[in-house]
Amino acid sequence: MVAKVKGSTDHVVVVGAGLAGLSAALRLAGAGRKVTVVERESVPGGRNGLLNKNGFAFDTGPSVLTMPDLIADALACVGEELKDWLDLVPLKPLYRAFYHDGSQLDVHADTNQMQEEIARSISPAEAIGYGKYVDFVTKLYKYEMNDFIDRNIDSPLNLLTPNLARLIALGGFRKLAPKVNQFLKDPRTQKVYSFQAMYAGVSPQQALAIYAVIAYMDSVNGVFFPKGGMHAVPRALAGAATKHGVVFKYNTTVTALERSNGRATAVITQDGERIPCDVVVLNPDLPVAWQELLGGQPRSVKRLKYSPSCVTLLVGSNKSYDHLAHHNIHFGQSWDGVFDELIKKKTLMSDPSILVTVPSKDDPNLAPPGKNSYYVLFPTPNLSAGIDWESTGPKYRDEMIRALEARGYTGFGEGIEVEQLTTPLDWKNQGMEQGAPFASAHTFFQTGPFRPRNLAKGYENIVFAGSGTQPGVGVPMVLISGRLAAERIVGPIK
Repeated sequence: MVAKVKGSTDHVVVVGAGLAGLSAALRLAGAGRKVTVVERESVPGGRNGLLNKNGFAFDTGPSVLTMPDLIADALACVGEELKDWLDLVPLKPLYRAFYHDGSQLDVHADTNQMQEEIARSISPAEAIGYGKYVDFVTKLYKYEMNDFIDRNIDSPLNLLTPNLARLIALGGFRKLAPKVNQFLKDPRTQKVYSFQAMYAGVSPQQALAIYAVIAYMDSVNGVFFPKGGMHAVPRALAGAATKHGVVFKYNTTVTALERSNGRATAVITQDGERIPCDVVVLNPDLPVAWQELLGGQPRSVKRLKYSPSCVTLLVGSNKSYDHLAHHNIHFGQSWDGVFDELIKKKTLMSDPSILVTVPSKDDPNLAPPGKNSYYVLFPTPNLSAGIDWESTGPKYRDEMIRALEARGYTGFGEGIEVEQLTTPLDWKNQGMEQGAPFASAHTFFQTGPFRPRNLAKGYENIVFAGSGTQPGVGVPMVLISGRLAAERIVGPIK
């Protein structure tokens, strides 16, 4: 039996309309609760934000959508169907990987197609190894999902299930890189099936093999693109929630919680409005929620270690490049060295690996006719590195453009019509601890039952949702976290 909030649960206030908050709101509405969502921005989405600039539309947060069934599941709680709210395009290829030696590899979800691609581009033996790797990550997903991811966990004792033994036997608690290398021998396939560890804030050399489940979620289950951009996802969730009675208060900042005898009794806004409630769900970054709304961080939160950060450059351009897919990963020659620089040395990458997404490739409406929108991401250390981003930011922007042009984006700088640079300092100013949009790192002692719980210690009716709590980082995980938060309030939701 997992712990639940105590007392009445008739009216729930959700602070923050991020994906986790929206997921929780839909489930609570479906369970018959009165739900009010308070959001400081003018639109839903949280980190999954939106920027419109001179006819270009940009997603400001995540650019990769996997596991759309989780969106469908949230909508189903209020009797809605995914197809009525989102137009999802399966991406083919999922990614296009470019390597320092000039070779490239298209990543496909279809196992047979991917085996053919690897056999043609690398070797038949590597294709066989890939097939065995797919079997491995598929088993990981099967053993992990219900017992360790999509489940509220109160104690390590909750993990004592038959699937724990299966995970141990499978090698899930060994290091990720050696486990991947057991199946894949070529550095190109090793990189493309282990870079996902970066989303978890750890290097493939240090990450647990269980995080290969992220590779299952995208490289096996598929990557999708919603027409209208990634921001179409929170718009859809918020639209369905509104249809079913959830009240949204946009452009409204929560500044305090009214509390009495260990319970939150009301939410107080910047304008002085008091919103009485029975339960509060907090979607802001967990350490920030503690600091700003609960009077200070507990020691367990203060000592968290955070993932590396990133710099993003959103570009509206008159340039197009025929060799690109929707998602493009440019790997540098260095691999282990990149992670050493980001995580151990906390320095900028000397040989960067780069993500370039071209959303206008699959939705031309995101840019003016004949033009393109680009989402460029360079991993960087978080703010604990002590880099002065006010002075470094403009110089690093120029370095990003030079690196892109050296990787085949000829004349990229000349083609820029509009741009938006976001540095770790900007992430911090948006409410992300240490300027880390990937939240606290998934080290062993910040994983699963050791990750901060979604129940606020010392309070009967305050629940957390989002990437800082269980189960963790990424669009699928935060959607699940919304469900887990809702289940703390109303019990299991079918």
